[in-house]
Amino acid sequence: MSRAAIRYAKAILDIAQTSGKADAVNNDMKSIVNAVSESADLKDFLTSPIIKIEVKKSALSEIFSNVQNETNSLFHLLFENKRFEILEAIAIQYNKLFDESNGIEVAKVTTAFPITAELETKVLAKIAEFSNKKITIQNIVDPAIIGGFILRVGDQQYNASVASKLSELKREFSN
Repeated sequence: MSRAAIRYAKAILDIAQTSGKADAVNNDMKSIVNAVSESADLKDFLTSPIIKIEVKKSALSEIFSNVQNETNSLFHLLFENKRFEILEAIAIQYNKLFDESNGIEVAKVTTAFPITAELETKVLAKIAEFSNKKITIQNIVDPAIIGGFILRVGDQQYNASVASKLSELKREFSN
């Protein structure tokens, strides 16, 4: 994560909190992260040194036409400073800072299949045992874990995946 992205994110968060729109801007930032991560074309477009900066600004205004004024101010600032390539990093950093300032922690749950409501309830109950923060769950689907789940909250990880159990067995048999 670039230092510049962190500085921009902090500045936008300060402005959004002052105007009482931090939550709405957080939603804008989530949609920017989703759009850029789901579209290789958009990512290439933003990072391309060949495409004129004016074209990038007008395209972003078109794509994200219903964002908050604070988000539009960010687009304008990135236009002025010719830094559109760090837009996704800024949005990711903003989301992190927003969560931290609101006592929200993101739990990453990796499963072989999309998480069910029942499993989500169990995971939230497990997390409540060791964390008193508000938790939001981010589900990462990775068929390579075969079954079970991997839970990561902050710097703690709990691996209850079938793939991990199999590699443990493999290590035991190879000794």
